[in-house]
Amino acid sequence: MSTAELKKKLINQIHEINDDDILKEIYQILKSGKQDKIYKLTDEQISTVQEAQEQIKRGEFLSDDDAEQEIDKWLGEK
Repeated sequence: MSTAELKKKLINQIHEINDDDILKEIYQILKSGKQDKIYKLTDEQISTVQEAQEQIKRGEFLSDDDAEQEIDKWLGEK
C-alpha cells in the first residue's frame, strides 16, 4: 500500500469516528509524531535511570497491586 493510499484510508476512517475521546487520542498521536525532539539527560538523570534498571533486575520494585495496597495503607493513616 502506498503512502497516498494509506493516508486516504486513514482520513476515511477518521471521518467515520464520532467519539470525541478517540479523536482526541488520534490527535495526540499525530501531534506527537511531528515532534522530533531528542531529549538530553544529565549525568545525574542517566545515573538515576541506571540505578532504577539495576533495582528492577534485583526485583526491588512493587507490583501494581502492592503499590495500590501501600497507597491505601498510607492514606488510611492520615
